[in-house]
Amino acid sequence: MQEKIKELYESASSSIAQVSDLKQLDEIRVAYLGKSGSVTGLLKGMRDVAPEDRPKVGQLVNDLRVSIGNALTEKEEQLKAIEMKSALISESVDITMPAKSSEMGSLHPINLVRNELIEAFAGMGFEIYEGPEIELDEYNFRLLNIPKDHPARDMQDTLYITENILLRTQTSSGQARVMQAKNPPLKILSPGKVYRADDDATHSPMFHQMEGLVVDKNITLCDLKGTLEAFLKKMFKGDLKTRLRPSYFPFTEPSVEVDVTCFECKGKGCHLCKGTGWIEVLGAGIVNRRVLENCNIDPDEYQGFAFGIGLERIAMLKYGIPDIRLFFENDVRFLKQFK
Repeated sequence: MQEKIKELYESASSSIAQVSDLKQLDEIRVAYLGKSGSVTGLLKGMRDVAPEDRPKVGQLVNDLRVSIGNALTEKEEQLKAIEMKSALISESVDITMPAKSSEMGSLHPINLVRNELIEAFAGMGFEIYEGPEIELDEYNFRLLNIPKDHPARDMQDTLYITENILLRTQTSSGQARVMQAKNPPLKILSPGKVYRADDDATHSPMFHQMEGLVVDKNITLCDLKGTLEAFLKKMFKGDLKTRLRPSYFPFTEPSVEVDVTCFECKGKGCHLCKGTGWIEVLGAGIVNRRVLENCNIDPDEYQGFAFGIGLERIAMLKYGIPDIRLFFENDVRFLKQFK
């Protein structure tokens, strides 16, 4: 038995000395000290040793286990030190090299314009309301004086989900919800995404609108003009003139298109304004009596005005952007210009 113990120690010592990584060392640990290991096998064979020799042999086997265990621990520490040294060399950083810089991001031009508009109108007392993008026909059309057979439905290429559920074509649907839920006076601004089946250099199937609504007593077209003039002067940073041209929208009567003097030529006429000296920026008007009635507001007691602004159009005019598709292509060269 003593000879066998000696052979096992020499064999284990030789194996441990030759090992080169921690995985191999663990395999040796299992081979000698595991449940089915060689040293464990010696302990199981103690029943074949004469009773008078068992204490001495048992002590020798225990000493063998301790010796192999110590050798394994010492080798483990050596291998870990080697691995650490190798990692420090391979992962070292040359502090003389220039650092990798991370570029600062910036707000998207649409968000820049959105924030400017909200700031301008919030200063005039408007509250912000964001309605659902998946909307009911009731709010998107009927309450806004656009019933099923109304010709105005042909003016908008609507994306329907079901017969009565659609992707909203205008954020005015949120205004209808507020008028039904709250009593006048009302002063709200509804920003958000809208959807229409349209796609070219100046139109996108998804774009952004911001629509405003004021409902109170004795509201006139002069209130609308004064509000929009204050907004436009703040947005385009100049002493701009505005004009209102007659137009048509089913939810306002009278309806107007709002123009401002050209930013490029100051009204003299250029390529941007097509020689007219004016640029169209938004649509507006006095809230149609039928819209107020549909939303349970007495049109004889209350009046209102509403306006709708395309954020992409404002951004294109403000920053001189020729193609609406640039907003959605995520070209870093384009976006960097708005830092």
